[in-house]
Order: sequence, then C-alpha cells, then structure tokens
Amino acid sequence: MNQIKMKSLALALGSAVLLGSGAVAHAADYDKEGVAHDKEKSGSVGQYVDDATITARVKSRFAKDSTVSATRIKVDTVKGVVELSGNVASEAERDQAVTLAKGVPDVRGVRNNLTIQGSPDGKPAKSRPAS
Repeated sequence: MNQIKMKSLALALGSAVLLGSGAVAHAADYDKEGVAHDKEKSGSVGQYVDDATITARVKSRFAKDSTVSATRIKVDTVKGVVELSGNVASEAERDQAVTLAKGVPDVRGVRNNLTIQGSPDGKPAKSRPAS
C-alpha cells in the first residue's frame, strides 16, 4: 500500500514539474505614463529546465557522434546560449562540436571556448557566432 502511495506521489510531483516548466514567468514593467509592458523574468524555473534540456540534448548528440569526445567537452547552457569548453584533438572535432550544438532545437547561440590539444599557443579557439 505504501508503495502505491509513493508511486502516486512521485508521478504527481513529476507531472507538476513538467507542467510547470512550460509556464513562462512575466512581470509588469510600467513606463512614465503608467502603461504596463510585459517583461520576461530572468532565471525562471522554466528557463532553467529548458537550459538543462538543451544541455542534455547537446551531450547526447556528442555521445552519438564518433568524431566528438563527449567526455572531454563541458557543456553549459544559459538562456539558450550553449558554452562549450574543454580540450579537443583537432580543429575538425571543434567544428563538429559547434555544428552539433547549433543543430539542437531552441539553441540561441554557441560560445566556442574549446582548446585544440597541443595547439602552439594553448589558447581557446576563437568564438564563432551561431548563425
């Protein structure tokens, strides 16, 4: 009986999280004339869930691609912008990682901070704006 209650509770909580993640939080911003304008809040729960989903999708694509090392590339997403960091073996791997990240739905941009392992200057690769 307790297992049924626990499963029901877990299902209810999971549903609430999924339903809540689709909601977008807005705040009213008033101009000098007192006219309200909707302004999206930063850092909403929905945005965090969306960013986590994007990160998971990028990592999944890396894991499925034989030319990209999913274990050496760190992926962070903030407000739909994916940041890639870590070491890659070649320029081709770096370019493929950026291409895969750009191809994920809802990605607004990609910041390429990948370093080519053994590059003479040891500096990160130059960022390229997402198209």
